[in-house]
Amino acid sequence: MSVTFSPLFPWYVIGLIAALALVLAGIGLWRRMRGGGLRAVALVLLLLALANPVVMREEREPLSTVVAVVVDRSQSQQNAERTAMTDQALAQVKDNLARYPRIEPRIVEAGDDPESDTPSTRLFDALTAALADVPPSRVGGAIMITDGQIHDIPDPAAFSAFNAPVHGLITGRPDEFDRRIEVLSAPRFGIVGEPQELKFRVTDDGESPGTAARVTIRLNGNEIASETATPGAETPFSFTVPRGGNNVLQFAVEPVEGEITTANNRAVHIIDGIRENLRVLLVSGEPHAGERAWRNLLKSDTAIDLVHFTILRPPEKQDGTPINELSLIAFPTRELFVDKINEFDLIIFDRYQHRGVLPILYYDNIAQYVENGGALLIAAGPEHAGSDSIAYTPLSVVLPATPTGVMNEKAFYPRLSEQGKKHPVTRGLEGAFDEPPHWGRWFRTVDVARPQGNVVMEGADSNPLLVLNRYGKGRVAMLLSDQGWLWARGFEGGGPHVSLYRRTAHWLMQEPALEEEALTARTFGRTLEITRQTIKDAPGPATVKLPSGRTEMVELKESGPGLYKAEVKTAETGLYEVENDGLNALVHVGAVDAPEFKATISTTETLGPLAEETKGTVRRLAEAQDTLEVPPILPVSGSVRAADPQRLSLSMTNETVLKGIDSLSLFAGFAGVGLLLLALSATWYREGR
Repeated sequence: MSVTFSPLFPWYVIGLIAALALVLAGIGLWRRMRGGGLRAVALVLLLLALANPVVMREEREPLSTVVAVVVDRSQSQQNAERTAMTDQALAQVKDNLARYPRIEPRIVEAGDDPESDTPSTRLFDALTAALADVPPSRVGGAIMITDGQIHDIPDPAAFSAFNAPVHGLITGRPDEFDRRIEVLSAPRFGIVGEPQELKFRVTDDGESPGTAARVTIRLNGNEIASETATPGAETPFSFTVPRGGNNVLQFAVEPVEGEITTANNRAVHIIDGIRENLRVLLVSGEPHAGERAWRNLLKSDTAIDLVHFTILRPPEKQDGTPINELSLIAFPTRELFVDKINEFDLIIFDRYQHRGVLPILYYDNIAQYVENGGALLIAAGPEHAGSDSIAYTPLSVVLPATPTGVMNEKAFYPRLSEQGKKHPVTRGLEGAFDEPPHWGRWFRTVDVARPQGNVVMEGADSNPLLVLNRYGKGRVAMLLSDQGWLWARGFEGGGPHVSLYRRTAHWLMQEPALEEEALTARTFGRTLEITRQTIKDAPGPATVKLPSGRTEMVELKESGPGLYKAEVKTAETGLYEVENDGLNALVHVGAVDAPEFKATISTTETLGPLAEETKGTVRRLAEAQDTLEVPPILPVSGSVRAADPQRLSLSMTNETVLKGIDSLSLFAGFAGVGLLLLALSATWYREGR
């Protein structure tokens, strides 16, 4: 309750009246006039009536004390024991807080940020967001249920604005142990075929068993080495980049019995393979219009070093001219096909026939070159159907098609076969899906028996035009017409000869993006994109193995001929393994050095300094194998001045909210009028005696 004044006149008017009343009362008292005291009392009552005193009574309701309960749901908490302890502790904390009606709990579930590439446990960001609308005077404290691995703990001195205790209830056991592996230094790029070196380290957190660690190393899903590493020491490792584009190195350390998680037992490093200039040998059997198309294409590619020979003077053209007077360069057959054959990435025979330039033994060398991983392209013309065809040499074992000796002389539009519509070499060629195809015609093909491999383009009467096949570790392609130059010259509008020739050459050189059966996975932020390339029927669902070990089935939907895709929103960070029809793909979601996996054993040390500064407490929910215990709540009026290690002290607020006001004017109504009349009557009564 309180007394306020609501004057009937301005205060200066009341002041003048008070001054006059004081003079009159003073004169009366000084002269000892009859009734002077009563007059003074009457004047005082009159002045009070003019000042209008009002008694105010406020009705207030006490406000609740807000207590934040921050629950750690990060990935390091995702094991059976810690999850159970967290849920049990949360239930008990809720029950304990419910006993105090003036406490308002705010439960905050803080997990990994699904949009972040570097997941971490950020409990204090969650705490700040939860209390953003609460005045500091109403905050009673914060209770954090966590494993202690928090990555946004503020400096205790900078956290002084939070004038309430911060408590930590730690899950896990004090004797925990975990083994993890990390890549310390590694190249981001590497030249294909060149040796590279990196360093990795196995780390034991907690009480180490002291045993050596066995590390299995895989490159693009294939095991390439097994190393023994000493925990805590750097281990060097050398490897060779096998291909261009992304190469995924995976390091997996064997689990140790008793460790709390195996999610960090694997480390991944991605290295981009860069090819040195590819070496291509182009041998033209004779000058012709199509020779320039091949030469211009290969010369225009800055990534290709081209060696080109054209047989202008075969052995049968002997005219007696001395060798030293010829301006032609002798064909270095031994150097190219014996000494340096393995240095070439691709050999092209363009309208070449066996005319004695190459000894028979050299064709066998070429066949072995293909079997051991080389690439061979036959661009065939009429000579391939003749008796001097290279199909009748030892090279025949690697060729996917044998000529019948007949040339098909008929105008036709090259068309994609059913396999060609799906094959990455020919899929999507501009103009292919019109009828007739939106490109120029060709006029002859080499007739062949039923070919091996994949016929991706067809000529007249559905005869094979482009055949792709694998032999041993290598690859062979046969283009059964020499009239691709018509497209290059723009005949009848031309055609996509550049795309066709380039894709064929790069498929032969085993470009990963042109594999007909391939499974790839890549990420865009937290979205995992799975792509399946196939020339077969629908491949069915893909199996995705998450970093936690769980598996999910993902349905692949057709996005084009031979292409099936799926997009998956991911919540976990780490290495994902995708499998479909015997093919495997690896992809890492998020940063490979995410703080969430650098340390996973529970600890009371990280939160300790801040709890001490705010008069809070940090304690484990369970010691060894004891049952879980949650400390009771201790409400404290005002600020908490000392920490209680056995209880969770909370600062109770004194804040209230105004619900209503009652007011009473002391001189209003009959009571005030009666009091004034009584005073005046007493004065008149005294004067009348």
